[in-house]
Amino acid sequence: MKLIECPRDAMQGIHEFIPTNKKVDYLNQLLKVGFDTIDFGSFVSPKLIPQMGDTEEVLSKLEIDNSTTKLLAIVANVRGANDASKYSQIDYLGFPFSISETFQKRNTNKSIEQALQSLQEIQSICVKTSKSLVAYISMGFGNPYNDFYNEELVEEYTELLVSYGIKIISLADTIGVSNSISISSLFTSLITKYPDVEFGGHLHSNPSNALEKIDAAYMAGCMRFDGAIKGYGGCPMAKDDLVGNIATETLIEYLNNKNIDLDISDDAFQKSMLMTDDIFPM
Repeated sequence: MKLIECPRDAMQGIHEFIPTNKKVDYLNQLLKVGFDTIDFGSFVSPKLIPQMGDTEEVLSKLEIDNSTTKLLAIVANVRGANDASKYSQIDYLGFPFSISETFQKRNTNKSIEQALQSLQEIQSICVKTSKSLVAYISMGFGNPYNDFYNEELVEEYTELLVSYGIKIISLADTIGVSNSISISSLFTSLITKYPDVEFGGHLHSNPSNALEKIDAAYMAGCMRFDGAIKGYGGCPMAKDDLVGNIATETLIEYLNNKNIDLDISDDAFQKSMLMTDDIFPM
């Protein structure tokens, strides 16, 4: 089981700039928890995501030597991938690929065809620099733009991503429209068809139905979950009313009840929880 903590996703939509030293302190505390991976920042234009404009400075101050946690950075184009790949501290590059044409243009200023070309180039960069590419299928459970969507479309694009050599694919419910039935169906189908691919769940949700979404993904075989402490975050490019991430504490509680050994430090996690009130506006 892999837990991926996503402070980058939690922070990116906050308009008031979070001081770099606060980000560094928070991330260094998260590095003590025992997460498999931390999605810590992004190499994108600060004009589009001002909150992430200090990612390189933050990275230079992270205390990773005594942590087993890996670092993931989001990139939106080849330039960002080249920049991120220079850093030995970064293990994963993440690319938000959307099967909604409207959202792909809003999120990365690319068409789906252009995004697929970028994915192939970024995968080549990852191979050359010993990084792993995580492809997020954004709007993976539907979209609010009336773009065509069905499960078969997700499967078609998954097959393309696999053909590029991508081994980690995260199904992203960008606007929180999934339910237990759609989650179970899609994960079951893809995990069965591509047993050598690591499928993850990046599920946005209201707290009221988070547990049923986690359960549906887990029972369908998902062993990689993204979360954010206290459920902060959401995609600022998606729509005006953001739906937050699955709360990490909800994920931990669910998996503990399933007797999954997460190797998480409870003390370090509780200290991280306490720090969130100073990081995120209420």
